[in-house]
Amino acid sequence: MNSLSLDYIDKLTFTAEQIGMLRALGEYRGKQALFFKQSPEALKGLQLVAKIESSESSNRLEGIELPHKKIEELVLKDATPKSRSEQEIAGYRDALNLIHESGEHMPFTPNVILQLHSIVYRYMANPGGRWKATDNEIIEKHPDGTQRIRFAPTKAHLTPDAIDQLTKNYSIVIEQQKQDALVFIPLAILDFLCIHPFSDGNGRMSRLLTLMLLYQFDYQVGHYISLERIFEDSKESYYETLEVSSQHWHSGKHDVKPWINYFWGALLRAYREFEERVGVITTSRGSKTELVRAAINRRMSPFSISDIESNCPGISRDMIRQVLRKMRNEGAITASSSGRGAMWQRTFQ
Repeated sequence: MNSLSLDYIDKLTFTAEQIGMLRALGEYRGKQALFFKQSPEALKGLQLVAKIESSESSNRLEGIELPHKKIEELVLKDATPKSRSEQEIAGYRDALNLIHESGEHMPFTPNVILQLHSIVYRYMANPGGRWKATDNEIIEKHPDGTQRIRFAPTKAHLTPDAIDQLTKNYSIVIEQQKQDALVFIPLAILDFLCIHPFSDGNGRMSRLLTLMLLYQFDYQVGHYISLERIFEDSKESYYETLEVSSQHWHSGKHDVKPWINYFWGALLRAYREFEERVGVITTSRGSKTELVRAAINRRMSPFSISDIESNCPGISRDMIRQVLRKMRNEGAITASSSGRGAMWQRTFQ
């Protein structure tokens, strides 16, 4: 609650570098409409890829994993989920679809938050859409089995009032326009996570709400580039900055700058990637080759030719094979196995 109080907002100041980041993001927002008009068919392909990556990354951040092919099937074909992991991903898929379609018109209210949570949990045995009934803690678990408490959120009995106050504060600061919307949005997400209003699903909910609030101020990049994937790619910084900025939150003496800097940096990365990929799409010479290269360069773990196909709608398998061979000859990738099920790996030189 504290980050969005008017007293806290009034004390915020920003460096020239931070103001430069804000300006750059505003410029990207201003240019995005040009790209939307240039290549609508190719953008549809990017949307599909972003939905798959978002469903995969947001759940994997919470330790929920499935084979990439199964996630594709759930997201693109609306397959009926069977296992618990499939149910969690299908719920996220449905909530994500709702936000992509209607997020800009969905008010940031307790009822909307509860509705989204109930959608995320609609396939689960225990229904969502209810505030936590018992106190919870944000725990960091280590590989050796030890763990530590990162943060003690708002008590369960105070949670409904805390969420009510958060959403009211958000409405007030938006009305008064004392700062840029890109200041208010990460502050709202930080406060949501510090309240931690649900017994489960808080992380995924925070990422869905991030997209919803960004869309309301016309920051549309999440439709085409998965912000959840970018958060996962930089998850150490994601969790570290959230932890640093949540220290002393209960007393209103916390420092939001680390989290804001990270949030803006992630959004800038998404816009840069969007422009690179749309630029590739709209350039006729070598565009397919560059699109395949970009898909390969985003892969952190071993991948198959099918994985790249799913990231490059409309590009033939033969073309992908050509790029793989060329990149192998350049030393950029290696084949970790051969034959029909060949797997590839970036060399990270």
